[in-house]
Amino acid sequence: MEKTDKYIKLIKEYSKNNCLKVTRPPEGRLAYPYLVPGAACYESQLWDWDSWLTDIGISQIMSDNGEDKAFYSECEKGCIRNFAQNTDEYGRMPILVMPDKIMPSFDEEGITNIHKPCFAQHMAFITKENGGSAEWTREYLPAAKRFLKYYFDNFKHESTGLFFWQDDFAIGVDNDPCTFYRPPRSSASIYLNCLMYKELKAMEYLLNCLGEDADIYKTAAGNLKSTVNEHMWDERNGFYYSVDLNLMPIEPDKFLHSGMPRHWDCVIERIDVWSGFMAMWAGIADEKRAERMVHENLLDKRTFNAEYGVRTLSKLEKMYRIVESLNPSCWLGPIWGISNYMCFRALINYGFVEEARVLAEKTIQLHGGAIEQSGAMYECYHPDTGAGVSNLGFQSWNFLVNNMIAWYEGRNVIKEF
Repeated sequence: MEKTDKYIKLIKEYSKNNCLKVTRPPEGRLAYPYLVPGAACYESQLWDWDSWLTDIGISQIMSDNGEDKAFYSECEKGCIRNFAQNTDEYGRMPILVMPDKIMPSFDEEGITNIHKPCFAQHMAFITKENGGSAEWTREYLPAAKRFLKYYFDNFKHESTGLFFWQDDFAIGVDNDPCTFYRPPRSSASIYLNCLMYKELKAMEYLLNCLGEDADIYKTAAGNLKSTVNEHMWDERNGFYYSVDLNLMPIEPDKFLHSGMPRHWDCVIERIDVWSGFMAMWAGIADEKRAERMVHENLLDKRTFNAEYGVRTLSKLEKMYRIVESLNPSCWLGPIWGISNYMCFRALINYGFVEEARVLAEKTIQLHGGAIEQSGAMYECYHPDTGAGVSNLGFQSWNFLVNNMIAWYEGRNVIKEF
């Protein structure tokens, strides 16, 4: 407890002194103030899910310190405005916007991965924090609608109804073995589908706030929840997995197929990745399944449960590896601030209070120890020693430790939509 209390004070002081250092003024294609992840290698870069999650953490810090959000409000809304302004007529919203270019460029022919499904969630978060006043979003909803239509038209599997990545380019969880080095359009990621479910719910919320018809998004969310539970839940292991869509077409007349063509539309990839717990974060799992996920997977020290949190890949997987790496960043086992946070929120959602408390303490000691020893936080950490693995000075979603601290101390907690 003494150590935890000491690190809470360190984190609060560090966060108060550093959180607004991630704000940036308008420049070039970034016509509005915005947020960066906070390390030197990410200077002048507006990233999709980083900006959304960074905002949630900074909003907690500012609330804790009674700060006036007038200036900062322009930065959080600026993230929305910059992405909307750089979205093309087809709904292709960039993953990354820089002063002189976007990524992907959209100049190339063919379909590419785009912004992760968290654009409407970010708008919904800001709206909810402002008492449900959504009028400011009206200007950006056309871009959000085009953006979702692009996903539905280009990344939705007809037979299962699941969403898939085009390839492994900039998927956020860079080298997740369920997508990394796999054939194009073959990976229906549990991470992607959970984000999409919450994105559809966010669109429903925003349209309801504006008094507009939201039935199309409400129905789509319900359908996706059903299909995730049908195709991505594994009764044998009590866990949600990504699935493989890379199956040969059904040809009933083909020799050795004709007697019994396949009756399945996807195959579960039984690779234990932390993002399976996102089904609890998103509210897709039922109570019985959540119970199994926690007791059979999250708390298992052979697989996910580590000294400093939740391993991003089970220690029993042969791909498990703890190394410093950029492009791709290593998600093959290191602890990341965002995976700890989302698993923490998942536990809270289903009433696992003691387990959430323990995970909060581990995360506090992880980031607090880094600040004490190195003066800043890292992008990811060794699961068993807490040593920083890469990118000292990374802030981004690490600021969400403040939201965990607020819950731990019984104070008002700011959370994502």
